[in-house]
Amino acid sequence: MSERVRTLIKEEEVERRICEMAREISAYYQGKELHLVSVLKGGVFFTCELAKRLSVPVSMDFMSVSSYGGGTKSSGVVKVIKDLDEAIEGKHVLLVEDIVDSGRTLSYLLGNLKSRKPESLRLCTLLDKPERRVVDVQVDYTGFEIPDEFVVGYGLDYDQRYRNLPYIGIVKPDR
Repeated sequence: MSERVRTLIKEEEVERRICEMAREISAYYQGKELHLVSVLKGGVFFTCELAKRLSVPVSMDFMSVSSYGGGTKSSGVVKVIKDLDEAIEGKHVLLVEDIVDSGRTLSYLLGNLKSRKPESLRLCTLLDKPERRVVDVQVDYTGFEIPDEFVVGYGLDYDQRYRNLPYIGIVKPDR
C-alpha cells in the first residue's frame, strides 16, 4: 500500500510559530536556566529548532517512549525505551513533544518526571489534537491545534518515514 502527503502547515508557518513560542518561553523563564527534555524520536526536530531560538541558558536531555509501534493509532501502553541521562531534581524542566494526541503518553511522562522533583515542570508541543484527548493533560505552550488527521513531517513519522519533511502534512492512503 502506498500513500500521499498533503500539506497542512507550511514550513514558513512552522518556523514563524516556533520563533513566537521561543520568545514567550524565554520571557517566562527569564533569569533562570531551562532544562529541555525532548521526547525522541519525533520531538528532537522541534526541540532543536526551539532551543536555537531561546534566549535563556538551556541544557537538554532526551527520553524515548513508544505507544504506537508501526500503526497510526496509539496502543495506550507506554513503554520507556531510553530514560534521562541526568537527574532533574531542582531544575526548571520543559518537556518538549512533537504532538499531543490521546494524552496517554504525556500524562504518563509528566507523572514520571514530576516524581523526580523538578523545581518546575511545564509541557510544550508543536501540535495538539484536542479532539482526540482521552486523558486530560495541561499543555502550557502549543504551536498549532490540528484536526484529527494522521500527520507527518518536522519529526513526525509514518512507520519511520517522512520525519525529514520541513512542513506538517496529512498522510492519506492511495486508493
